Amino acid sequence: MNANRTRVALAGLVLTVAATGCGSSPTASTGASGASGPSAAEKLYAEIGPLSGQARRDKLVELAEKEGTLDLYTSMTSDVATVVTDAFADTYDVEINLYRAGSETVLQRILQERGAGYQGNDMVETNANELFALNKEGLLGTYAGERRDLVPEAGRFDGWTATRFNLFAPSWNTTLVPAGQQPKTWEELADPKWDGKLSMELADYDWYLTLYTYWQQQGKSAADIDKIFADMANGAKIVKGHTVQGELLSAGQFSVVASNYSYIVQRAKTKGAPVDYLPFVEPIVARPNGFGLMKSAKHPAAAMLFADWMLQEGQKLLVDEGLTPAIVEGDDPLKQLKIIPIDVKTLVEKGPEWSQRYEKVVAGGEVLSE
Repeated sequence: MNANRTRVALAGLVLTVAATGCGSSPTASTGASGASGPSAAEKLYAEIGPLSGQARRDKLVELAEKEGTLDLYTSMTSDVATVVTDAFADTYDVEINLYRAGSETVLQRILQERGAGYQGNDMVETNANELFALNKEGLLGTYAGERRDLVPEAGRFDGWTATRFNLFAPSWNTTLVPAGQQPKTWEELADPKWDGKLSMELADYDWYLTLYTYWQQQGKSAADIDKIFADMANGAKIVKGHTVQGELLSAGQFSVVASNYSYIVQRAKTKGAPVDYLPFVEPIVARPNGFGLMKSAKHPAAAMLFADWMLQEGQKLLVDEGLTPAIVEGDDPLKQLKIIPIDVKTLVEKGPEWSQRYEKVVAGGEVLSE
């Protein structure tokens, strides 16, 4: 196999609707009687689910290589997506057709294809919000197996499974913030000394919701919590996108970032940028990212093989890329730290409310041009 077998869709949102697929349901097969039932993909997931060990892997490899293709939609960063898909394609005789975009665009594409009666992907790997929404639409099949059972409860959901966790952490420019002067609590981000020196991300309402709820559980009043966030945003530089935010932090455009992903900062630090996020500010806010198998996948065995592989061999690759894997085997470097997972159910059910509340918070800062 060859890494070049992975084809990446670089164009924007393009819907290719097969003429024979128009008007058909993307989630169920229809028998001669006209009654809907489990799709062929769902039947395969149910057949393979109870298998384990080498017998399961051998069966999936046999079926997947007969299918020959995996259509994968993902919002992984391009470099991580390339590393992961190339490694898989180098191991198995399965060609990956990869569409990579932002999580909202990935969701939009899948829903638009569904509306057109066309199933374009076998599997989706993206953020918790979008996976929860896809499952609510009834598009994701049931995935079971011994590797999924090793994923912590905070990463196991109906219809999807976490492959990794994004950890929200304050980070700082070590040239502008001398050792020992970095924020040591979330509350310290509200200190007036950071006015004009702090950056907040434009759409981090999941982090906002989680920290807000945690503080309420710890006994803080709503008024006190609102004041903390308002003081953070007062004079803050508001940036869209964690990657851009990390680049600006490295360049010294501001001193501290309130809630970047630790892996972004770690990768910049490894490359020599004057940035850090250690020691972690606790509690660490963790958001699961993962995969869902489509109910009407054209290549369900390839999708299931990739899922198993991501939860086994792929976990080490994620670690090598600086990400936090869903399954930690051996010593866990985070085991002594307090981690609070994002309440995905509340986020999806009441997302617009919390998004609007966070928009009002960051309105107190200065939005930097994209």
